[in-house]
Amino acid sequence: MRLLHLAAASALVFASAACSDNTPSQTVDPNAAVLSFAVIGCNRVDAKDTLGNASTANIEQLNRTFTEIANMNPRPDLVFFAGDLVLGYTADTVLLDKQLREWRKLYEQSALAATTTELVALPGNHEVQNNVKIAYDAGERTWLRVMAPYIKRGGNGPKAGGADKLTTDQSALTYSFTFKGSHFVTVDTDPVGNDWHVPTNWINSDLSAARASGVAHSFVIGHKPAYPYPTVPLDGLTFDLTARDAYWAALNANHVEAMYSAHNHVYYRVQPAVGKTWQVIAGNGGSKLEAKIDSSIPSSGSYYGFTVTTVTNGGAVFVKSYGRDIPAASYTAASTAAQFPTSVRDSFDIAWRP
Repeated sequence: MRLLHLAAASALVFASAACSDNTPSQTVDPNAAVLSFAVIGCNRVDAKDTLGNASTANIEQLNRTFTEIANMNPRPDLVFFAGDLVLGYTADTVLLDKQLREWRKLYEQSALAATTTELVALPGNHEVQNNVKIAYDAGERTWLRVMAPYIKRGGNGPKAGGADKLTTDQSALTYSFTFKGSHFVTVDTDPVGNDWHVPTNWINSDLSAARASGVAHSFVIGHKPAYPYPTVPLDGLTFDLTARDAYWAALNANHVEAMYSAHNHVYYRVQPAVGKTWQVIAGNGGSKLEAKIDSSIPSSGSYYGFTVTTVTNGGAVFVKSYGRDIPAASYTAASTAAQFPTSVRDSFDIAWRP
């Protein structure tokens, strides 16, 4: 798999940097990290692989990722889980409730949960859509109830109606917050009544207000990509290109560094317009990889792992994709660090340069 800035042999390490305070002028190191955050998406297994696994998660890969992030130095401040945590795709909310609670147990018993890193969970289509792949209000309510501890300050998002003509209250599904000088918008990409769409009017207004307030960096996280992996071109938000383009224009206009998504089971990055907003698909959390991964596509990878973004005092914004090879026996098979070490597979700068 071809990757830019490939460093496949590098060990799992996230270099520590700190502000210098041992000089009379209290000089600030421009290369020191102000904040960092990780994005993971798509860890659920296929239906045939759920026997004896109430969480429906790829437990082996999930535990590896939680442990490795917990052991980073420094650790990310935030971890965004960008949907498809569980199999879902059911109108049975009792079953959905159970799957989500079992997933929570895996996280809450992990080394990561014992750290100061904060988990922010977003729903994917598998959590909010039913067995005919249509978002339903009981699915949204189940997500909001069970995953409430991992909805960070949710509540400022769009209500039902409004300029985006939303069918249900999306205020804790699509919402925003500012953290350590950077602005984050989480997006529900399958709101009830308007699957594979996002509330562009609200998003544009929120990002515009953040930029006007002097926020230096903005990031958007949603499950479905605006620009899907090239071998699955009719996917994500591309079912309505007019709406997709209006949404992406809002991100460009407000100098958003990147949208992070999942849905496609692969790592892939693309910059639709040179010098503007990046899209990073981090859908390689443990779900079975896409059947049509093209090794000739640059900046993509068929491995499992997570993606970390770091903002520095000097205004640089760096992204690193950490990955490990997949056991040949099965995508859910044992995956020890000795046999399948995690390393930096891709590294690039996404600071806004219009």
